[in-house]
Amino acid sequence: MYLTEKQRGVLADLFSGKFTVQEVLEKRKVTRRTYYRWHGQEYFAAEFKRLLELSRNEYQLVFAHYAPDIAMKLVSLTTADKDETARKACMDVIANHERKVKHKSENESNAIEEPLIDLSPEVASKMLALLAEEKSRVGPRRNNKVTPA
Repeated sequence: MYLTEKQRGVLADLFSGKFTVQEVLEKRKVTRRTYYRWHGQEYFAAEFKRLLELSRNEYQLVFAHYAPDIAMKLVSLTTADKDETARKACMDVIANHERKVKHKSENESNAIEEPLIDLSPEVASKMLALLAEEKSRVGPRRNNKVTPA
């Protein structure tokens, strides 16, 4: 690639995760104006975009790895002894708008995303009341602690 040594250094520092943008610019003695101008240059912009995508893929991989443990912990919190903790966990389980179900057949190149059903506060409240009623009817459960693998 046609990047200068200074540009390569700035990109390396930016994506090291150790410094803020301002700290990198001060360390490398680059003005904001120059930094913004570099983003208009084909090779710098392409390398920045490539490194950004790699970084996003890495954190998505971490989330994907821990998602089952997080989901189990959240569900176990719905039966917590503290009512407020249980209520908040139930609300998170019921109303998490970022969760999407993906369906993909072998012949499809793009996944079709279907958002989960959007529940009104009234419906969510009724569901929580039913869960609370079930919990009080069944009695206290054993502590279902989830330990990471």
